[in-house]
Amino acid sequence: MKIYLVGGAVRDQLLDLVVTERDWVVVGSTPDEMLDAGFRRADSEFPVFLHSETGEEYALARTEVKTATGYKGFQVEYGPHITLEQDLLRRDLTINAMAMTEGGDLIDICGGRDDLDSGVLRHITNAFTEDPVRLLRIARFAAKLGCWGFRVAHGTHALMKKMALSDDLLSLNAERIWREMKGAFSTPQPWRFFEVLHRCGALQRLLPELAEGMVSGGHGEETRDEFTAPLKRVANESEDPVVRCGVALFDTVSRLAQPDQWMRQLRIEKADRQLLHDLLRFHRLSQEPEQAEQLLRFVATLNPKRQPVRFRRFVAASHGLWPQQVESLLPKLEYSAELLGSPMPEELVRSGLEGQALGDALFAWRVVRLEEVMSQTRGSN
Repeated sequence: MKIYLVGGAVRDQLLDLVVTERDWVVVGSTPDEMLDAGFRRADSEFPVFLHSETGEEYALARTEVKTATGYKGFQVEYGPHITLEQDLLRRDLTINAMAMTEGGDLIDICGGRDDLDSGVLRHITNAFTEDPVRLLRIARFAAKLGCWGFRVAHGTHALMKKMALSDDLLSLNAERIWREMKGAFSTPQPWRFFEVLHRCGALQRLLPELAEGMVSGGHGEETRDEFTAPLKRVANESEDPVVRCGVALFDTVSRLAQPDQWMRQLRIEKADRQLLHDLLRFHRLSQEPEQAEQLLRFVATLNPKRQPVRFRRFVAASHGLWPQQVESLLPKLEYSAELLGSPMPEELVRSGLEGQALGDALFAWRVVRLEEVMSQTRGSN
């Protein structure tokens, strides 16, 4: 039994990035031997095991043969006869097909180190086209590594364009698309995920509603549109993937007749949907003349005292989408939140009002205070 560190952990270590997850390949062993050694099964379908102490994944070396359409249409072969080289050759990109011995020696049969040094995302063999998930993965890697100058190789881009036209692409389910997209929102350059998919034609088939808002040139050219500018802006200001998601998808959901249906079909998570709904409500509100009562009611729905994260996300995403407008509105938003969290004024405490009448009077008092601030702002302008 020989054990090797593989994949992303090797890549990130060579890039001097923080290694957050380590995967291992085991050569010359069987499932029974792994269980006898104290490992636990992690997957009923694939020969993947968990270390009893670290929880890290140890997979038996394996090969995969395409047997049917779809991203699950593969026959897996594993056993003590499968070599490390065979396992590495089944991987997607050269930079992900490196291994390291327990002693720290690098094993690189696909030229991954050269591509790492050159900043190239390159497929290993034409078998790359057999798995449509790889389109999403290479787009996410472009988003993760783009700040270091990584780009998709021309030959790989040509294969991606062919993959974008295949029926296999449509076998990708919403959960997998969302998972890769969500991962991209946590990268340094999340907009590149969408650019890469758009340039090869995959975005138009997977998410046509989103692709409508993008206009780009050919391979290697920047996308010039209203989609990437806000996302680039907010990516420099916030690392919160929910905020980035809200900014990235707002233009799309604002054009849809049934945005909630689209978000649920894509399996977008609750926090992301909530932020998008908050942005939609605010956008509609901003189209009307500024009124203290409407603004206060809107901020009340955000419930900043009990849901401060929700309020902060709204402010951050709004600033990414409408920086000039929010710059002038931010003091009013913050003052509204302060008013909603302030104690009841003494005059209302002594008024003798109760129940709904007291609540209405308190809200009216807060509206007057907010209107005073808004009037001062208008006067100074």
